[in-house]
Amino acid sequence: MNYRIEGGNLPVAIIGLNPGESVNCESGSMAWMTDGIKMETSTGGGLGKMFGRMVTGESMMLNTYTAQQPGEIAFASSFPGSIKVVELNGNSIMAQKGAFLASFGNIEQTVGIQKNVGGGFFGGEGFLMQRFSGNGLVFLEVDGSAIEYDLQPGQRMVVDTGYTVMMDATVNLEVEMIKGVKNVLFGGEGLFNTILTGPGHIVLQSMPIASTAMALYRYMPKKNG
Repeated sequence: MNYRIEGGNLPVAIIGLNPGESVNCESGSMAWMTDGIKMETSTGGGLGKMFGRMVTGESMMLNTYTAQQPGEIAFASSFPGSIKVVELNGNSIMAQKGAFLASFGNIEQTVGIQKNVGGGFFGGEGFLMQRFSGNGLVFLEVDGSAIEYDLQPGQRMVVDTGYTVMMDATVNLEVEMIKGVKNVLFGGEGLFNTILTGPGHIVLQSMPIASTAMALYRYMPKKNG
């Protein structure tokens, strides 16, 4: 197996498969592929796994593409940005809802429940995140550019709503209310910040879909009456 990321700000992951190798993705993610690659659709592990994908913003069904002969298959990002490839070696990561693009190897995808319920409801990253564990590669969609940090034990990063893409499962996510009435009312940053505390690796994104949608909405024609 080999892969390459092309397309600049409209990226696509192109994965080369040898005979017998397989890659998984949510239904509808495949952009194109060479002849000789067989698709099989399944629940990916039963009703529980299917429901888990649904509540984390992914499609209910899982597609598995297996090469019958050497070939390539491509998965395109659904939003301008970048594709982050994460290699897992028995460890686990947590990713934002809707970030999953594809995976290769022995990767288990489950629902990742935030320990801090407040962080789930107010932090913008969602009470339910996606948890990926095992051995292999995970391809994640990033809104805009990916900015990465390695947090030391106890080191904190203050993140605005929606800017967290991925973090190691060792990173703690909490929510901190912005202090000061004037800051809340006129600061333009909302009521809460997400606090990520190390140790662990984190990936942030420069252009969350929600923020982009709000910016575009201001320029859309408004219907009078």
